[in-house]
Amino acid sequence: MKRTHLPLNGLRVLDAAARHLSFTKAADELAVTPAAVGQQIRALEDMLGVVLFRRTPKGLELTGEGTAGLEALRQGFLMFEDAVRAMQAGQSSNSLTIAAPRDFTAKWLAARLATFGQANPDTRFTLISADEDIDFTEANLDLAIRLTDGPGEHEGVRLAEGAFVTVGAPEGGADTPISWPHCPIADGLPALRLADAGLAIDAAAIGLGRANVPHLLAEADLAAGRVKALDNAKESRLAYWLVAPLPQWRQKKVKALVESLTA
Repeated sequence: MKRTHLPLNGLRVLDAAARHLSFTKAADELAVTPAAVGQQIRALEDMLGVVLFRRTPKGLELTGEGTAGLEALRQGFLMFEDAVRAMQAGQSSNSLTIAAPRDFTAKWLAARLATFGQANPDTRFTLISADEDIDFTEANLDLAIRLTDGPGEHEGVRLAEGAFVTVGAPEGGADTPISWPHCPIADGLPALRLADAGLAIDAAAIGLGRANVPHLLAEADLAAGRVKALDNAKESRLAYWLVAPLPQWRQKKVKALVESLTA
């Protein structure tokens, strides 16, 4: 018999009905109707080609065929429970693998992971630099951070409203634009092209030009006075999102980190 064709629902009903010797009590345990229990048992009997229960004046009793497989069935369910506990224990490990753009890690994420780590000293982080989509399974990722317009096919939460701001040196500097991949430059040809928005902020800070960058990324430098805002932040469809496929998103360790990062 192929494993994919195992009648697991029917076997679960058989186990409950055999323990209680009552379709009604089995139905109460499984939160279904007695009729549904009867249907599952009949379907299982049809599939196996045997009679599993018979009714007697004293009530319901197992046949020899039903009794023959019961011990192995119960051992199998105990092994299923062990397997589930093992998988849950693996998900509750204290190791988190996170993919994020290099500049986002340097400008925003690293400090917050340090704070999270102080509150959770057993947590270990593996950080992968990634600006584009990355395969979660192939990279064994728990969470990714992306500058995008939504979570796409994954679960996700936005870290802040999408907004871009133009920054420059506090004491003044060149007025030429600095560009980086996906930079929304509105006017002029860039005098300096850099690999990411974080480098653009650093270049603006030393007076090499003005950089249009995500406001969230520039917050710390603005607060520290390394750069100044040359205009008001403007709304953008692009924002930083925490994303993960549903299985990873449901993990307790991922939920705890997401809650911390969005607090």
